[in-house]
Amino acid sequence: MTAAEAKLKAAKILQGSGLYGDAASRAYYGVFHAISALHLASGNSFSSHAQLIGRFNKDFVHTGIFAPAFTRILTRLFEDRQLGDYDATAEITPEQANQDITDAHQIIQAIRTHLTPKT
Repeated sequence: MTAAEAKLKAAKILQGSGLYGDAASRAYYGVFHAISALHLASGNSFSSHAQLIGRFNKDFVHTGIFAPAFTRILTRLFEDRQLGDYDATAEITPEQANQDITDAHQIIQAIRTHLTPKT
């Protein structure tokens, strides 16, 4: 979860510098690391983004642990990350980057809450 928080912090810094594509990419990676932590806590690890996302949806969204909206958000975050990292002609707007950061924060916090031991 430390890596997730660090990526989210980097996203905010990049957004503040006007680097919206990079901000969107870091927002996605914040969620990627949070979901990785969630899987590790369940005794699983995955080598690809597709496997990680697919099992998140299967094990945590379809079972009702997390809201179905997380699937849509995660898909959009991944697509924005692809645009920001690989599409030289695409442009992530300030609004997209802001939404990505907001949504990444929501997912990371939900996962942190889920992983926090109940007392």
